[in-house]
Amino acid sequence: MQRINWSRVILGGLLAGVVINISEAVVNGVLLADRWAAVMRSLGRSPNLGALSNVIYILWGFLTGLFALWLYATIRPRFGPGPRTAIVAAIATWVPGWLLASLPSIAMHLFSRRLLAIGVVEGFVELIVATLVGAWIYRVREPATSARLV
Repeated sequence: MQRINWSRVILGGLLAGVVINISEAVVNGVLLADRWAAVMRSLGRSPNLGALSNVIYILWGFLTGLFALWLYATIRPRFGPGPRTAIVAAIATWVPGWLLASLPSIAMHLFSRRLLAIGVVEGFVELIVATLVGAWIYRVREPATSARLV
């Protein structure tokens, strides 16, 4: 069984986290900023979340990227290296992280279904791209083979 190259998991996971954080900042912090501000006001909260919230969101992006790359490295021996395996790891990360996580908010009518659907779809695309980018730099150290003279 191949051993996981942890330095590449961390490097690829951090790179995937950068992709996630940039995507989240653009989509939620710029394109949907007015909609999220309206939602926060409707809940009686300030639309300005503050520094701690921003740090938590950034940390979440990096941890998600690291998890996706760890999952890619874990399933790679079974599924083989490459984009198909990265997409499987991305979807396996997206299902609990975005799809299932949005269901309680839908059930409680906290946010509009449209806004949640945008987030779920955006998260799907973002996570696939991030995991593909992170998996692109993942390599396994090949064990040294001893040459035998026959």
